[in-house]
Amino acid sequence: MSTDEALPPSEVFVAMLRRDIRVVRRELAFFLVRTLMQPLLFITTFGFLLPRMRLFPSSYTTTLLPGVLAISLALSAVQSVALPMVSAFGITREIEDRLLAPVPTRLVALELVFVGAVQGMIAAAVVLPLGRLIMGPIPGLDLSQVPELAGVTVLGAAVFSALGLWLGTAISAQHIGLMFSFIIAPMLFLGCAYYPWRGLDTVPVLQYVVLLNPLVYVSEGMRSAVTPSVPHMSPLAVFSALVLMLSFFWWRGLRTFERRAIG
Repeated sequence: MSTDEALPPSEVFVAMLRRDIRVVRRELAFFLVRTLMQPLLFITTFGFLLPRMRLFPSSYTTTLLPGVLAISLALSAVQSVALPMVSAFGITREIEDRLLAPVPTRLVALELVFVGAVQGMIAAAVVLPLGRLIMGPIPGLDLSQVPELAGVTVLGAAVFSALGLWLGTAISAQHIGLMFSFIIAPMLFLGCAYYPWRGLDTVPVLQYVVLLNPLVYVSEGMRSAVTPSVPHMSPLAVFSALVLMLSFFWWRGLRTFERRAIG
């Protein structure tokens, strides 16, 4: 095909996007099992079993649901990009199929982040009704703040998808286990998913250290949107932090992606 007949980058981008969306639809069952198993186990254990054993107060579900939504979104978005990137830049160099597309390299990276964010949003959308179904009535649950909920979901998914691009291109295949042990696991437990950020007032040093964790802002944003009766950060602080982190993770992820692509 001559240069005059080449497709514009926008059409190539849409074609890659349609292909990846088709793959997600074909593997939807596997995707849901992979991303929802851990959140559903937390919901069943801490939101259903322990309150009924009277080991946890029933009101704990009000704090737990937004955190589980944040975890589902984060795990799905970051894994959907990081794990394929580790594989694609491995020995097989599967990434070369994408890099041969007649579009700038950054557009290929943007498409990967976009698809990862979509998968994060799907995970959150599925967990919300399932959590309500398993845990039963949740005191203080308010789903009227749809714009705020949508904003946190979209922006949070984009943040973790961009983080997945960075991690997936910065970590080699033989060290992928370290990503879960030293990055993902601490992020989950120190991300204010199981307790509100205000609850760390008794440990002020840790309260400020965890502000480096993007999951804190998604968890707090979810609380503000669906359980506003629980103490939470202001929406302005949440959205501002997520925008800054999205910019940083996209910049770092794009740099490592382009460096690996050239190498």
